[in-house]
Amino acid sequence: MENEVKLTKLAKCAGCGAKVGAGTLAQLLEGIKTHHDPNLLVGFDKSDDASVYKVSDDLALVQTVDFFPPIADDPYLFGQIAATNALSDVYAMGGEPKLALNLMCVPEKMPREAVHAMLRGGYDKVYEAGCLITGGHSIFDDEPKYGLAVTGFVHPDRVLTNSGARAGDVLLFTKPLGIGILTTANKAGLASKEGMELAYRLMTTLNKAARDCMVKYRVHACTDVTGFGLLGHLTEMAQGSGKEITLDTSAIDVIPEALEFAQMGLLPEGMYRNRSFAEAGVDVGDVPLCLQDVLFDPQTAGGLLMAVDPADADALLAELKGCVPSAQRIGTAADWQGGKWIFLR
Repeated sequence: MENEVKLTKLAKCAGCGAKVGAGTLAQLLEGIKTHHDPNLLVGFDKSDDASVYKVSDDLALVQTVDFFPPIADDPYLFGQIAATNALSDVYAMGGEPKLALNLMCVPEKMPREAVHAMLRGGYDKVYEAGCLITGGHSIFDDEPKYGLAVTGFVHPDRVLTNSGARAGDVLLFTKPLGIGILTTANKAGLASKEGMELAYRLMTTLNKAARDCMVKYRVHACTDVTGFGLLGHLTEMAQGSGKEITLDTSAIDVIPEALEFAQMGLLPEGMYRNRSFAEAGVDVGDVPLCLQDVLFDPQTAGGLLMAVDPADADALLAELKGCVPSAQRIGTAADWQGGKWIFLR
């Protein structure tokens, strides 16, 4: 019954590929007055993954919200992916998810069994994270959408942001790239069964293990790579930190099938939005266009991107190798010299 409804056929775009582009988002927020509160450690003016509010000397709240249209036909699987993606923002701040609220839009004619399966998928991932769903809100809509508002806990002195990278830091990453391209190919009926099984496995892997390893070491900045792609999120990290980034593209784990589709020019619309936002600050060197496209590809429930003290990088990488889908050492940070922010090598 759960598979009788093909959810992706009900939506114009899928997963984090539906996100408003980073450049457009900045324009929409321009001119909105932000109010000062000394306890607001991270707000929306920081282009970060979540907000952080200090409650006491030992406790801060991490809050985020994320929802999107279906990226999988199976309702249960879609619920798992949406929940994994929403929880990830809390992990990226170094926090632990504690409470979540459902956000759901469904067509009036969507079968009850499919709606139930979608919610059950979300519940199962939230409980795997050690978090609780305590309610939510739902409305009717022509396109189904699902996600969560999540609250987590973090120590105020241990908050990780995307703007704390330091000169000499090593960049580590925890999942392969190419999910947006694969899911786009799948909507056209071109992706292989094996490729989509890999994509779904990646999108339902929580970043909890990566976070639990990360907090043991001197990590100066972190973000999760989702709708803005690796180069979009890395641009925000570089600019927020005042650092330039050199990427070793040969060290970046790219799903081979996704690279093949990129060579064919089969790319999600979100890739073009991400390229428009970030490409002016990227020195692409001699990197082939198809690989550039993968680096701009919007990811859903992507991995954690960490800027790590060089003295801790090897130890953290070794620990990550035992518990994340793909532990990668992909680049370094240095003081910005003006001009480009990111250099591909």
